[in-house]
Amino acid sequence: MSDQNDQKLPITTNDAGIPAASDEYSLSVGTAGPLLLQDSYLLQKMAQFNRERVPERVVHAKGSGAFGYFEVTEDVSQWTKAAFLNTVGKRTQVLARFSTVAGEQGSADTERDPRGFAIKFYTEEGNYDMVGNNTPIFFVRDPSKFQDFIHSQKRLPDSSLRSHNMMWDFWSLSPEAIHQVTFLMSDRGTPRTYRHMNGYSSHTFMWINAEGKRFWVKYHFKTEQGIQNFTDAEATAMKAQDPDYHRRDLFNSIQQGDFPAWRLEMQIMPFEDAATYRFNPFDLTKVWPHSDYKPITIGRLVLDRNPGNFFAEIEQASFEPSNLVPGIGPSPDKMLLGRLFSYPDTHRYRIGTNYLQLPVNQPKTEVHSYNKDGAMRYIHSGNQPVYAPNSYGGPQADSERFPDPAWFVDAGEIMRTAYVPHAEDNDFIQPGTLYRTILSDTDREHLVNNIVGHMSEQVERPVQERALKLWYQVDRNLGSRIAKGLGITLQEMEPASAG
Repeated sequence: MSDQNDQKLPITTNDAGIPAASDEYSLSVGTAGPLLLQDSYLLQKMAQFNRERVPERVVHAKGSGAFGYFEVTEDVSQWTKAAFLNTVGKRTQVLARFSTVAGEQGSADTERDPRGFAIKFYTEEGNYDMVGNNTPIFFVRDPSKFQDFIHSQKRLPDSSLRSHNMMWDFWSLSPEAIHQVTFLMSDRGTPRTYRHMNGYSSHTFMWINAEGKRFWVKYHFKTEQGIQNFTDAEATAMKAQDPDYHRRDLFNSIQQGDFPAWRLEMQIMPFEDAATYRFNPFDLTKVWPHSDYKPITIGRLVLDRNPGNFFAEIEQASFEPSNLVPGIGPSPDKMLLGRLFSYPDTHRYRIGTNYLQLPVNQPKTEVHSYNKDGAMRYIHSGNQPVYAPNSYGGPQADSERFPDPAWFVDAGEIMRTAYVPHAEDNDFIQPGTLYRTILSDTDREHLVNNIVGHMSEQVERPVQERALKLWYQVDRNLGSRIAKGLGITLQEMEPASAG
């Protein structure tokens, strides 16, 4: 065996590149004497260690990710002028991140929770970010309730303990959440791996073609590995066996050359249909039935490279739905419009003002911006002007080539208003359809058992009864089965319903 000195190992340096005298020993006065303030290498190591973490994400804190590509498989030029979609066979480099929603960094991967499904497309027109979930819907439709929803899923302020009672209290007072709760309480709430789940934009977006014609669209990334879920018992057991199970599975599968892939299917609605559709097509708590708008396959997402440094490339990755390239725009979905501000704002707080200059977030195109300075800025414009308008050759916007995507808005009074459903619309039709026609008998049995188990864990009786009323509206059979599991009779609930 050769000596280490024969291997010509690199010399340890400090962060300024200066050779270090020792990897193991501090500078002291004699072998037992005090340490010296002049040991700048020791001080640097300690100070850097104290600062090596950034604040974890408020939501989606525990996650994993990988790099790969998106390939166009069908001509979509009739619907969008987005450059990265303009040629069949065209590939765009991507970063994908998967995550749980409510858990902290140290939480288990297999907790019952929705899963984040975020993708960054490094296009020739700048970054395009899609920040979705593994469900096509969400718990709330107004961004004013989002913070409250997340608080209900986190921890009590006094004991700092998770509370099922707090969760069900919020859900039972928010009927619009019942569709997503049905998904969550089914086995879809505990996917077997990140590779074996679908991803959805959830929100509706606008596509605009070269002629300026507009369409409303939804994205569906369908796993080519097939849908696989854990039962509640399997997910619970895996929490003890390997809390990083999903992270390990994704990393190992790519390392072994078993690259996960998803087929992108689009639902496309003519722009004019939205005004007369039988329910609000921009409501995040609803899906568009496939019988109305059949999904069209347009591309394929493949992940084939693990990160070289998890912190630098996954933990510091930023995704923001406001990153929309020409040919793609937002919709009147209130939750989406709120997220356009919320996401970039949280990145500025969490990883700094110049987070878009970090290599993982930096676009592959040139940036010509009048933003300047701030902590950790290292890309600058030299002697170019830092204001607009100017007469010294600074960049100029082109509103004719790159107009803002838009839709018509009926003039009305400024107000805070509750959601007004369409004539054929309520919060219970779609979860009822999910229960009766989409879930199998086994799925329905697991759903009931999961709900009963979750609602039995320190959930107060008035909250149980209030939630039961919603389940009865979803489906009377479902409500009856849950009531039986909780030991509640319909007669017991009737006094509570008066008033």
